[in-house]
Amino acid sequence: MQPIFSAPPIRPHRSETCGAELERLLTAGIDSGASDVHLSAGLPPMLRINGQIFPVDDHPVLSAEQIDGYVSHLAHGTNLLNYEATGSLDGAISSAGGVRFRFNIYRRQNVNSIALRRLEDRLHSLTDLGLSEKLYEVCDHSHGLVIVAGPTGSGKSTTLAAFLDRINQTRRTHIITIEDPIEYLHPPRMALVNQRQIGTDASSFNDALVAAMRQDPDVILVGEIRDLNTIRTAITAAETGHLVFTTVHAGSCIGTIERLVSVFPADEQPGVRQQLALVMRWIIAQQLVIADGPAITKSTQATGIESRRRVVASEVLRNTDAVANMIATAKTSQIVSSMEAGGAMGMKTMEHDLARLWNEGYLTEATASRLSRNADIMKERAEKIRRGTPIGRMPARTS
Repeated sequence: MQPIFSAPPIRPHRSETCGAELERLLTAGIDSGASDVHLSAGLPPMLRINGQIFPVDDHPVLSAEQIDGYVSHLAHGTNLLNYEATGSLDGAISSAGGVRFRFNIYRRQNVNSIALRRLEDRLHSLTDLGLSEKLYEVCDHSHGLVIVAGPTGSGKSTTLAAFLDRINQTRRTHIITIEDPIEYLHPPRMALVNQRQIGTDASSFNDALVAAMRQDPDVILVGEIRDLNTIRTAITAAETGHLVFTTVHAGSCIGTIERLVSVFPADEQPGVRQQLALVMRWIIAQQLVIADGPAITKSTQATGIESRRRVVASEVLRNTDAVANMIATAKTSQIVSSMEAGGAMGMKTMEHDLARLWNEGYLTEATASRLSRNADIMKERAEKIRRGTPIGRMPARTS
């Protein structure tokens, strides 16, 4: 197969020197509390701190040769054919201090660049993440499809890791994860856990998912489903008695359903809707936002949500008979009313959760309004929460 692009060569460099330099940059990111480290030729190293990009103080600009050296160090043991064909290469690395980073090597204007994202060094509970513990009901299903949706960097993998950790601690079952790269390590506890990485353990998500169904799994985590074959195979796996967890890049629960359906040819879409109506269990759509309300303290001694600079705003859809009928008949626009009325079952809309975060002081009114799809509805929900008026059957606090 001929490369799609002409890739700049990944030349061997002094691995020890490059590794030590890269380690210092990662340490700078860790010490600064950065979520991401960006390395590009002609620029100083950049850190993303509380959602904003800053240069590393007093660091000289990086040369193309330095970047090539870091790439050579990171790419050791990976599948370079993928990079030559697509101009992008994923992987993971651990710093000397044991902090894991996910990296993406990519090409820009025929030179190499690197983005590294810090991964959490421990598994979190849903409460730690600011999500309702009622969502642990997700882990009780024997089969079906559970989707966590959101943009890049919204904490989807962290939420899925919380679910898998719960299953790992409570069920004697076989869990297979298919990831690109492996982000959270799940040492087997009560469950048997096997984690596979795309590029080193399998060639693609779909190939690994097809193979997984011959490996006697009970639970399958697919890092992301975005192409037709992988979506089709994931639905089949959920139909055939497996509990499948995955992520989708979508901004809402309804948008997730429509995104999955739209991938298929028009003549297949009615059948896909019927399948989704049967296998869908939950959709959690979330976004990670900078907390700017008065409840967020600046004290280094603060713990829990008060110590955070970012909070999760989410909406939750649970598949009921009514929701399944709306999915099957392409009436997804009517699902919002079921979410509004489904608080007792763990459902909520994004407007309700933003209203809650505003009322509890984690977001300002301006930020909650900006993030909502309908600011007037969000303000109405906030007022009802303040008065203690039920919103449908939904309790005032769900997470």
